[in-house]
Amino acid sequence: MLFQSKLLFAVATAGLISVVAAGPASALSMTECSAKYKAAKADGSLGSQSWKDFRKAQCGAEATAAPAAAPAAAPAKPAARSAAKPAAAPAATTASGPAIFPSAISPKYASETAGKGRMHTCVDQYNANKSTGANGGLKWIQKGGGYYSECNKRLKGG
Repeated sequence: MLFQSKLLFAVATAGLISVVAAGPASALSMTECSAKYKAAKADGSLGSQSWKDFRKAQCGAEATAAPAAAPAAAPAKPAARSAAKPAAAPAATTASGPAIFPSAISPKYASETAGKGRMHTCVDQYNANKSTGANGGLKWIQKGGGYYSECNKRLKGG
């Protein structure tokens, strides 16, 4: 009987702690609060309020009107992002032709190790190409092989 009482007390205490620790259901998630903060920052209604102060005032348990406003603002964000990404992609691919790569390691880097010499030669050529748009739309490092990867392969002879 004593064991059952202790077990019942332990289960009840654990249940109470989990309910208290979960917090109020009306509080915003960090993602929702962050989106709300960015929107307030963009429209200038934030003023000099810091993230910490904004989060306490707008996203905590005291903010009762926040849950109704957050879902309305959240769908607008993904649409704005998807519209901005296609506009940025053509700007990156405005290459005047194929990328120009160096044919050999620069003599000024001959005293360095082979890997560092290739890297410094490639970065010099990449920076020279940036002003003329001769990087062929490649970024320095990108998924699938950027300028550095291709340049390094060519200087290795591969």
